[in-house]
Amino acid sequence: MPELDQQRPGTGAHPDGRRARGERRRAELIAATLRVVERDGAAGVTHRTVAKEAGAPTSLATYHFATLDDLLVAALTDVTQHYESTLRALIDRGHDPLGGLAELIAASATEPGRCRALAERELSTLAARRPALRGLAHGWRSLVAELGRLHTTDPTAVAALVATADGLCASVLLAEAAPDVDRLRAVLAHVLR
Repeated sequence: MPELDQQRPGTGAHPDGRRARGERRRAELIAATLRVVERDGAAGVTHRTVAKEAGAPTSLATYHFATLDDLLVAALTDVTQHYESTLRALIDRGHDPLGGLAELIAASATEPGRCRALAERELSTLAARRPALRGLAHGWRSLVAELGRLHTTDPTAVAALVATADGLCASVLLAEAAPDVDRLRAVLAHVLR
């Protein structure tokens, strides 16, 4: 009965759907973690609070994520993968990557963008204290540096771009008014001169 052990073509799941359900529940727990981080900060993340946010039993959260670090790494991975894929597309597309970076930063003022940006801020701060998270926290910053190297070979200007992008993200989260994308782009371009 080897056919029963094989996955159905194109589905990526076992015939009974257990793997798909497990992956869906894991994704729901990660999304719940990001909501808890946005609302209560990283300190508010426990297996119990995440499970409650996801409408699941605590045992499900501990089944998928044995430790809080596992849960936080998964949440930070989700956030950074989003930023990294967006930045990679900007770099590969080649059409005004600085403008695209300015738009990505400005998106931190919108509802879905704000959730991710707040979670990234919280988790990056936590990464300063927890070595398991540090590598992930550098992911999108290294792509901002790569984007900067499209415009200059000056390593100081590239470092300034990374720091400026990071600071602009924080500024957008703190601002009362919606950000001006053209102004953000001008600031980013200024540091590369």
